[in-house]
Amino acid sequence: MRLAFWKKNEKPRKKKSVLREWVDAALFAIVAATIIRTFFIEAYTIPTGSMEGSLLVNDYLFVSKMSYGARIPMTPLSFPLVHNTMPITGGKSYSEAVQWKYKRLPGFGDVERYDVVVFNYPAGDTVALEVQNEKDYYSLVREYGNNRALVNGSYTVMHRPVDKKENYIKRCIGVPGDKIEIIDGIVQVNDKPGTLFPHAKMTYEVTTKGFGLSPDLLEEHGIEVFQSNGVVYYVNVANDKVAVLKSQPNVVSLRPATFPKGFTADWAFPQDTVNYKWNRDNFGPLIVPKKGATVTLTPQNISLYRRIIFNYEKNTLEERNGQFIINGQATNNYTFKMNYYWMMGDNRHNSLDSRYWGFVPEDHVVGKAWFVWLSYDQKGMRWNRLLRGISTLEK
Repeated sequence: MRLAFWKKNEKPRKKKSVLREWVDAALFAIVAATIIRTFFIEAYTIPTGSMEGSLLVNDYLFVSKMSYGARIPMTPLSFPLVHNTMPITGGKSYSEAVQWKYKRLPGFGDVERYDVVVFNYPAGDTVALEVQNEKDYYSLVREYGNNRALVNGSYTVMHRPVDKKENYIKRCIGVPGDKIEIIDGIVQVNDKPGTLFPHAKMTYEVTTKGFGLSPDLLEEHGIEVFQSNGVVYYVNVANDKVAVLKSQPNVVSLRPATFPKGFTADWAFPQDTVNYKWNRDNFGPLIVPKKGATVTLTPQNISLYRRIIFNYEKNTLEERNGQFIINGQATNNYTFKMNYYWMMGDNRHNSLDSRYWGFVPEDHVVGKAWFVWLSYDQKGMRWNRLLRGISTLEK
């Protein structure tokens, strides 16, 4: 007997149209880019001078999500490759219909002291859209005499989840458990002077003989003059250029221009001028909260921890006659659920940082600044910064 095998006739596949091929390619590119952006690396642009001169305005850098472990999206329903605002049309680029708890994949390590870190702006949970690039909502509330109803009636107020707050970039000065203090503009970490980076900037008062400062000298060394009467100059200068400026024959004296102890007009954290007369240059001491550590709460120190307890760690908090009721239970202790960090800009007198809004929770950490892949200014490309690692640029 002969067995016969029949092969099923297959119809030839219809060739995709050019449009369909382009759509498929675009979808694949979007999915691939989203995965890379979420779990591996993300591009970031330096928009302000708060990290000068280590990082400059219009430095384009890559941020490593793997260094500390990629954060699982907490607001998963969002328009791909967009942070929190739709391009062109404006409006929210995400939906809060689904919210996932904070989780992070294993990384290469933890945030270390002096790392340059990208994170979500802690005070960015509420924004007044019309002025969000100029001041945060809570500063606006203070300006309006703590009248939130008046602010809400004057501006378009929006609430944002953690991973949709604006991205900030600063240097981590304090890790969990560190003691932070600033004395006359000098940061002390665990009672020792912190590391001074050569390109970090600070404001100085320069007294001259009245002949002025050479414009060529100022331009060559990146020294910014923002106030002068022809004799006394207030300049922003990098640490490694201070000696150059001081050595000029026309310079009589040079000293840091710092706020004195007790000055409170700059409304430094925790914005409690009765118990904490701190400012950007004379601040602390305080301990950076560590997961599992317990603190005793008092009417005098509650302003340090109120946002942690209520906003960041999502507890109910009532304060009655000097007593604290957390999640319905009367207590004078609180145990932290997360690690926190203290972040500051290298441009110390031109940086909105932890001195003004406090601690950065671990669930706000986005990634570690990796390297600059593009950089330019008004004169053109800054070729000496291209493809340079952050650790190299800060030296």
